[in-house]
Amino acid sequence: MEHPLLLLGLLLDSVGLGGFVHHYPHVVYSWLIILFLLVVAKLAVGTVKMIPSGGQNFFEVLIGGFEDFSVDVMGEHGRPFYPIIATLFIYILCMNWIGLVPGMLSPTSNINTPLSMALVVFIIYNAVGIKQHGFSYIKHFMGPIWWLAPLMLPIELIGHFSRILSLTFRLFGNVLGEDLVLAILFVLAGMFFAPLPMMFLAIFTSFVQAFIFSLLTMLYIAGSLEESH
Repeated sequence: MEHPLLLLGLLLDSVGLGGFVHHYPHVVYSWLIILFLLVVAKLAVGTVKMIPSGGQNFFEVLIGGFEDFSVDVMGEHGRPFYPIIATLFIYILCMNWIGLVPGMLSPTSNINTPLSMALVVFIIYNAVGIKQHGFSYIKHFMGPIWWLAPLMLPIELIGHFSRILSLTFRLFGNVLGEDLVLAILFVLAGMFFAPLPMMFLAIFTSFVQAFIFSLLTMLYIAGSLEESH
């Protein structure tokens, strides 16, 4: 969903580069989030101290808690994949939240953005399964009884490919819905601050959507690491 007024579009229009923003706003705002996260990460690394205090304490507890949760879900053998999970969570959360700023756009409100991330997750967890089990990974698609394999194989394949659609439409639908409601409220009753309650709710639901996407990724990786039954 495109905002009536895009700040980046106006800024780049002044230097003759606004056309790309207006045609592919979700791509430009995705780049903006990537740049923002790179700058924040660089600044954060530069301020890390051996004896943590203040904000460093807070973020170490937050990151450590999320890592412990990820390991609880995936098992100790899933710890190496925590950086991927955390990156997805932070990236999606920032993309969801930027759309709550007037004149900005949530890249996840365009179906191509969540679809691209869903495809990455699909490739990652299957690559993890193949690396962990080799050719035996195909047993995950054969079912528990060998003579049911001809029936179970197409069902399992459909189920796995449907995960792409599930991850995509869950994130896309919720973020697009929030943006549409906020846009309507701003047009109808913006001067009366009617959008404010919805904005506070959207902050929470955006967090939930980022968390669910990350949680499902954990579960898919955990399933690919398990032995077939």
